[in-house]
Amino acid sequence: MINVLVVEDDPLTAEAHRLYVERVPGFAVAGVVHSAAEAQRALRPEVDLLLLDQYLPDGTGLELCRNLRAAGHLVDVIMVTSARDLTVVRAAVSTGVAQYLLKPFTFATLRDKLERYGRFRRGVDRAAVADQTDVDHLFATLRGTDSALPKGMSGPTLDAVVAVLRQSADGLSAGAAGDVLGMSRVTARRYLEYLADNGLALRQPRYGQVGRPELRYQWAPA
Repeated sequence: MINVLVVEDDPLTAEAHRLYVERVPGFAVAGVVHSAAEAQRALRPEVDLLLLDQYLPDGTGLELCRNLRAAGHLVDVIMVTSARDLTVVRAAVSTGVAQYLLKPFTFATLRDKLERYGRFRRGVDRAAVADQTDVDHLFATLRGTDSALPKGMSGPTLDAVVAVLRQSADGLSAGAAGDVLGMSRVTARRYLEYLADNGLALRQPRYGQVGRPELRYQWAPA
């Protein structure tokens, strides 16, 4: 079992991350904390992985990583952040961050990252002596580029749908989302259904017209 410490300042988001981790076979939540100081106090030897937010009330996730490395802690880290600045990405790599996960994300995306990390850990644990081929295979497992999204869906389009949905307090129908984003109703519905299936949107039937009720989707990350 791989033990994960969730480090996230927002309580609702932290709870969502905890629930996500517990849904992945082979992973358990070792604790949930909301600051860098709490993370340092909660970092016990049995913690294998940090699911670490970049922006914390008492510092950044990168600063926490640097402090942990300086103190000799080799715990692995998946960085969770809304930061798309390549400077932050490069800094994360330099501090030994294993994976970089951009907010907002779906359960499927996190599951993919955790499963890759799990395969990497199992490969490392089995390999007493590794040649170059073995090392290359392990790193390819950890940093594979295949998407967790279904075939035909793209990350940038999903980000655009999420952005529009989050800005609509009353929710959107697939047709309305398609009009805003310049895509077909069918395409918009596919992305909205994907978000709903992964717990990031609520489906709400709206009545008022003759015939079948219209489905509306509302952002609901928690």
